[in-house]
Amino acid sequence: MRVLGINAVFHDPAAALVVDGQVVAAAEEERFSRRKHGKRPVPFAAWEQPVQAARWCLEAGGLSAADVDAVGFSYDPGLVLPVADMGLDDPYDHLRTTYAEMAPGFLADALPGLDAEKVRFVPHHVAHAASAGLAAPTRSSAVLVCDGRGERHSHLGGHYRDGALEVLASQPLPHSLGLFYEDLTEHLGFLRSSDEYKVMALASYGKPRHLDLLRRTVRTTGEGGFVTEPLDWSSLAPPLGAGDQWTDAHADLAASVQRRLEEVLLELARGLHERTGERTLTMAGGTALNCVANSVLAREGPFEQVWVQPAAGDAGTALGAALHLAQAGGEPSWSMGGADLGRGFTDAEIEAALRTARVPFERPADIAEAAADVLAGDGVVAWMQGRAEFGPRALGHRSLLAHPGRRANLERLNDVKGREQFRPVAPMVLLERAAEIFTRGPVPSPYMLFVHDVAAAWQDRVPAVVHVDGTARVQTVDPAQDPLTARMLAAFESRTGLPVVVNTSLNTAGRPMVDDLRDALECFGSTPIDLLAVGPFAVRRP
Repeated sequence: MRVLGINAVFHDPAAALVVDGQVVAAAEEERFSRRKHGKRPVPFAAWEQPVQAARWCLEAGGLSAADVDAVGFSYDPGLVLPVADMGLDDPYDHLRTTYAEMAPGFLADALPGLDAEKVRFVPHHVAHAASAGLAAPTRSSAVLVCDGRGERHSHLGGHYRDGALEVLASQPLPHSLGLFYEDLTEHLGFLRSSDEYKVMALASYGKPRHLDLLRRTVRTTGEGGFVTEPLDWSSLAPPLGAGDQWTDAHADLAASVQRRLEEVLLELARGLHERTGERTLTMAGGTALNCVANSVLAREGPFEQVWVQPAAGDAGTALGAALHLAQAGGEPSWSMGGADLGRGFTDAEIEAALRTARVPFERPADIAEAAADVLAGDGVVAWMQGRAEFGPRALGHRSLLAHPGRRANLERLNDVKGREQFRPVAPMVLLERAAEIFTRGPVPSPYMLFVHDVAAAWQDRVPAVVHVDGTARVQTVDPAQDPLTARMLAAFESRTGLPVVVNTSLNTAGRPMVDDLRDALECFGSTPIDLLAVGPFAVRRP
């Protein structure tokens, strides 16, 4: 069975292709369109079909649109209630519903040969749940989905048993942990539905002194749901505009909301554990990208294992919609072996692009050793290897790397990328060395979705990756999964004694992650990167 999955509502349009229960390809439209999160200035213009991503997925699978057996669209307009009945004030909601209803026709027009009758609507939170529960290493799990909103809910708690989902709880709108966090994001001068990770980073600079108020405002119901009452944010800290300087009051507000989010998620997880008795909790939805909260769940929650789908935001619903229909069609569910599901290029394609660009390049005996040399000399390396990651984290395929032993490299990389200086960068570490350096967190941690404490003996050795609270958002590298990146890390350790490098996404602020060869050359040419390591080739700064 050949199933195409589509997300094209709210933000992060994406496509995924599942063939015979196996994922062939998955990619966000932003990697092709170069519009981050698929957003445009007019709100409803953000709802674009992931046409380029879908075409690429089909090409990667050697299929035409006519070969597809089913298309899963991760939003069911038939479930939507009038906004007044949901307690929302959304002037574009009726347009969103109409757009979704017309999606089969839009897709058939954009993908010649596709039969519009093959498009099936999959409820938004079911698609989120499937992206986690059907992709996890275990056949059975409790599943927790929290985000801003779906058709009429903001949360799903459920139980996957041998591929079948039982929905145990859901929270009707307008109550939403995701929308509550988005409101704070906007109040702090950041872009909502986009910059929530900045609030998480800012929270580490504050103290949760408003926690008592937040516990009255945001609380669980005891029935698997929760209440989020409106809050006058300005009474706690004045609103900020884009680029305004935050104060301790803003950091304290962020810390308070972050801590209350963690507490509520813990309560929801405990309720799911009591009802399911499962050892594993799988998670998806935008809230599952909050790696600090994920770590609290892993450390303090009742489950032995917490597994988070790496494209947990709305992009991942394309994957979930396809997996859901594949499972319904009798295909075996798929276990995620890695997030490298996007575009990749052959050595011949890379060499041709470099020659067309007329940039000097070389093919060293070992690109891993060449990159380690530059890193050990405190150079910055753009590391573009293999297929692109699906999801928002750079995981050694579209990464910007630096020496972790130079504290100044945090500021240096934030300057290179044009980011706020309060934001941390992450460590990439060899799997076999992770536990001695990074504690109180799950190992392995291949998708950079948990934070760990940095062991006291290592904080002064890798200061660039230590956040203000002594933590780091870790990515472990398994030589069996990514031998080239593991070899680069080993080569760096042989030169410096450090099995860790700084890893941040290969992009600049406000732009999607680098995806293809032109993107990589443009980024290299416009930023002070010392080495572009693309496939086996090296492009050096003159």
